[in-house]
Amino acid sequence: MSKIIKDLKRLLCQAVERNPYKNLLFSGGLDTSILASLQPKLTGITISFGDKAEDIHYSSSLSRLFKIEHFHRKVDIDEAQEAIPEVIKILKSFDPAIPNDLAVYFGLLKAEELKIREIATGDASDELFGGYSFMREIDDLESYIRRISQNLKFNSNDLGDYFGIKIIQPFVDKDVLDFALKIPRELKIRQGRGKWILRKAFEGVLPYEVAWQDKRPLEYGSGFNRIREIISNKISDEEFAQRPPFMKFISKEHFYYYKIYRQVVGEIPKVKEGQASCPGCGAGMKKESFHCQICGYVINNTERTEQ
Repeated sequence: MSKIIKDLKRLLCQAVERNPYKNLLFSGGLDTSILASLQPKLTGITISFGDKAEDIHYSSSLSRLFKIEHFHRKVDIDEAQEAIPEVIKILKSFDPAIPNDLAVYFGLLKAEELKIREIATGDASDELFGGYSFMREIDDLESYIRRISQNLKFNSNDLGDYFGIKIIQPFVDKDVLDFALKIPRELKIRQGRGKWILRKAFEGVLPYEVAWQDKRPLEYGSGFNRIREIISNKISDEEFAQRPPFMKFISKEHFYYYKIYRQVVGEIPKVKEGQASCPGCGAGMKKESFHCQICGYVINNTERTEQ
């Protein structure tokens, strides 16, 4: 195990050398904290919905430790609501994960204000090292990660293109990705925590409370999860009852995003030759894909077999 830890740390250091950055979308979570520790003289941008967000605590503390020039951008309710149609238009999606994307959108908006033209993110760490809670329930996690690694796609890239900002993703480095695929499940998920091996590799570099902090989805760490109730209240019970019966909406909030999508994007793209049909919205999607880029529907193994 000690060799795996040593090799993982070395490969990440080399990935940063090949993909250098001076700016970072900085949540203060494990992944961006690792990136902050590996590159000196950084500018970090942290976003929060209102004044209260857990990310502020971690990013502020680490900014002092690593001497990062730190910018904290607070987003109010009106700004967040006004940005939703723009984000949906950029991504061409009404995925319920929009609150996550809002945090990235405002981070890049702040970067644009600072005339930053490239910025790093912690994208792919959760996918490659078992960071999501649902991964703990997957028996053959190695096969699952191997499959999704073939189609890694991040909305930060599309949002970066919109702002003309290059997104740097050290965890997507080929050597890191290839090595991550060889790490066994029991070293990724251990003692009830995901990304165990990654935490272990940097526990001597990062403060203990940072290296072993619980996983915070971006929307929770930034506080943007609080917008969900606000959005849901915009759809009445009567309106939700009239939603299209052929589509699968998980909530009033999801239906709200769909309505915006129809206004700013238009029709759902039809299935093309060689594609599968999304069980959630009917959009065309890659047959090997687990996730519909249009509505956010997650394909399970039963549905994949039936296609």
